[in-house]
This record gives sequence, structure tokens and C-alpha cells, in this order.
Amino acid sequence: MLDRPHRLRTSADFSKVSRRGRRRGTRHLLVHLLATDDDTTTRIGFVTSRAVGNAVQRNLVKRRLREIAHELLETAPRGWLIVVRAKPNAARATYGELCHEVRDAVLGRTETKRAS
Repeated sequence: MLDRPHRLRTSADFSKVSRRGRRRGTRHLLVHLLATDDDTTTRIGFVTSRAVGNAVQRNLVKRRLREIAHELLETAPRGWLIVVRAKPNAARATYGELCHEVRDAVLGRTETKRAS
């Protein structure tokens, strides 16, 4: 599980990131990223709707994404709000595919944004 300071918890935070953040779509995920003025921490939230599958499949996807996020926080730049939304086909993705897609979407976008 992610530590409390690294989690997006309120619907207002999710809405803000989803509406104002930059989007990066992959085969199994849609990632929203929003840079903040606060460079102390990066916070991540996950959305898995019923379109992903039944409760078992949704929870499997969420557990995989939380583990990926936990590893990602060690290398990701600070000061970002991130929402990872699972697409309906995410339940069929392997852990490796999800890991590659999250890393590519998050690290590629944050490096590009910080450089500009």
C-alpha cells in the first residue's frame, strides 16, 4: 500500500487532475499528470471502473498498479499529481505490460514537462 502522503484521496483532487492535467493514453491505461508548485511529494490515485471487470479483476488491477506506483515513487520527480485510470482491457494485461506502460507514461511525460 502507498503511504498516506503519496495518495490522492479526495474526489476534488481526482477531478482537478483529470480536468487540468495532461493526458497520456496507452493500450491499457489512461494517465493524467498535473505539475504542482509543491516539490515535496508526488501523489498518485487510481480509477478502475466496473468496465474493467468483476470485483476480483478490478482489485487485481488495483493491487498491481499500487505496487508499480510504490516502485515508481522512488525514481519519479517530486511535485506531481497523477491519476491512473484503467481501461476495460487492463484486466487482461500482465504485470510487466502495466509496469512498462505506467513508467513510460509517467516518467516520459514528467521529464518532458520539467525540461520545457
